[in-house]
Amino acid sequence: MVVGMEQIATFSEASPVSPAAVGETVSGKAITVGFMLVERFSMIAFSSAIEALRLANRAAGRDLYRYSLWSEDGTKCTASNGIEIKVSGRFGDVQDFDMLIVCGGLDIQKADHRALHAALRRASARGSAIGAVCTGTYVLAKAGLLDGYRATIHWENLPGLMSEHEGLEIGSDLFEIDRNRFTCAGGTAAADMMLSLIMREHGPTVASNVADQLIHHRIRDSCERQRMDLRMRLGVAHPKLLKVVGLMEASLAEPLGSQELAEAVHLSTRQLERLFLKYLGRSPAKHYLRIRLEHARDLIRQTAMPLLSVAMECGFTSASHFSKAYLDCFGQPPSAERKVVQARALAQA
Repeated sequence: MVVGMEQIATFSEASPVSPAAVGETVSGKAITVGFMLVERFSMIAFSSAIEALRLANRAAGRDLYRYSLWSEDGTKCTASNGIEIKVSGRFGDVQDFDMLIVCGGLDIQKADHRALHAALRRASARGSAIGAVCTGTYVLAKAGLLDGYRATIHWENLPGLMSEHEGLEIGSDLFEIDRNRFTCAGGTAAADMMLSLIMREHGPTVASNVADQLIHHRIRDSCERQRMDLRMRLGVAHPKLLKVVGLMEASLAEPLGSQELAEAVHLSTRQLERLFLKYLGRSPAKHYLRIRLEHARDLIRQTAMPLLSVAMECGFTSASHFSKAYLDCFGQPPSAERKVVQARALAQA
């Protein structure tokens, strides 16, 4: 399926939501926005961002924003869901935009982004605001455009980005707006980020009208968490169990012992064992091991870290123990997982 720009970007629509909102507009000049689409970009993050701008135009009854789409080959770009989007031109042709937004998605670290890096650096030098949705933060970091700025990225990609860019201030907030840099976790967080930007530029009435049109009941704060809390993820409400699982997730490189975990919630190790078996159907040790192995799989898939470094990052002191545990959990050793990732990257090159 191919979607053209004319199908997703109508600048002026009839029956604006609130013509009175025009009076709150800070500037009479439309802000120009270039969406830089990377292969396998997240459709929901892109749609959430661009629809917020479209609806801002509708709320104001005129063009507050003018936007266009760009890709590496200059003809189209395919989202992670397989839908192809037509674009206006190549990254190298982009110039004189007020704002550029990199739309990332799956396997962002596997592709060569040199042309995009160059376009972003030129735009930054001209004073353009530079942003990203979902994994687009990775592109900004690789281009050196986040040095000295706060940023965030999708929670699944956070460990990989932090391992490659230890000097950057990368957090796990829903979105970050730091001067002329703005990044978000992806998904519907892109709508919250754009709504915050709209509010800054054009006032709360326009932003509220856009949120209402999106059936977005409130504009979330930037500091809100990305993931569901443990209560929702695990489907349990026992406070002591939730506290122990939280400690496990926060202590991967140096796993805590059963005695330490039990004492943290004033239980005996036997009581803690019964608690995990009752609510999660597995022992604390097995649950902890699963958390560490899932973290290891994320690092293998998203980074080039040596497997021994991955093992140590996840609390394994023996490569053989790590390999066996990984095989038992996922059906293949970590070396095979890495080969699959490398083969996929070559196929996409």
